[in-house]
Amino acid sequence: MNDKVMHIGDADFDSAVLQSQEPVLVDFWAEWCGPCKMISPIVDELAETYDGRMKVAKVNIDQNRATAIKYHVRSIPMLLLFKDGQIQATQVGAVGKGQLTQMIDKTL
Repeated sequence: MNDKVMHIGDADFDSAVLQSQEPVLVDFWAEWCGPCKMISPIVDELAETYDGRMKVAKVNIDQNRATAIKYHVRSIPMLLLFKDGQIQATQVGAVGKGQLTQMIDKTL
């Protein structure tokens, strides 16, 4: 487990993500999701690469249903990039590091 990746839930989503001074990449995932496990090491790498410029957070959809419903999470993994409390980019499904880096760089 990467110490640069925050694990957040319904209770602290607003303060950790929407009120953040830095952009936040949020990974919606579940324990039973194979593609989620595939991209998890990439998400950890991104947390290292963008440390100081962006935060990375994970939300377990099984334990945090209210947040998953609020952001219309129907398919996982789903990554949302927030900046100033607004969604700037969305990626659904397992993709490579290059595609995620491109998405992040456009927003930062």
